[in-house]
Amino acid sequence: MTERARHLPADERRAATVAALIDLAARQNPSDITTAAIAERMGLTQGALFRHFPSRDAIVQACMTWVSERLLARIDQAAAQAAGPAAALEAMFMAHIDFVARHPGVPRLLFGELQRADDSLPKQMVRTLLQQYGVRLRRLLDAGKAQGKFDRALDVDAAAVLFIGTIQGLVMQSLLAGKVGQIRHAAPGAFAIYRRGIGSAP
Repeated sequence: MTERARHLPADERRAATVAALIDLAARQNPSDITTAAIAERMGLTQGALFRHFPSRDAIVQACMTWVSERLLARIDQAAAQAAGPAAALEAMFMAHIDFVARHPGVPRLLFGELQRADDSLPKQMVRTLLQQYGVRLRRLLDAGKAQGKFDRALDVDAAAVLFIGTIQGLVMQSLLAGKVGQIRHAAPGAFAIYRRGIGSAP
């Protein structure tokens, strides 16, 4: 970020810092990203950066907050526009996939934080995100069962875990291939298999 980054209001500067971290994480090992690298990316000094964030961990925490808020808002909007539980699940799945494809640094940063041995605040924030995500999934799955759209014997908790796990598997494979954008191509087929698995009662 150039001259404009040096004159942003505080809220915009913090948002720009989060964006810089996510952008850097898409291009290099997240654990190697320093505050100096973030500041350089923004065209700032470390001193200017520290006026808004006391440490790298604080920037990571702000990033986790950004991810949680944006991702949950995306899937909520997608579900709200769908006609029925089955369509809402598919819309959520595709909205999540699109979010990852648009922000490839996010999964790299998340996986990097989850590998830390300590129970860091970012790890706690990811757990909270997954809990909130799971609540939404179980609500839809219960509604689908009640309407006869899904198998009435469906284990809702297991189905919620599998939904998230399917996305995580696609993300991991795309990261290994070094082509996160291609996750969009694999997503419809993966969801179709998931949908058949939770199917309707015979």
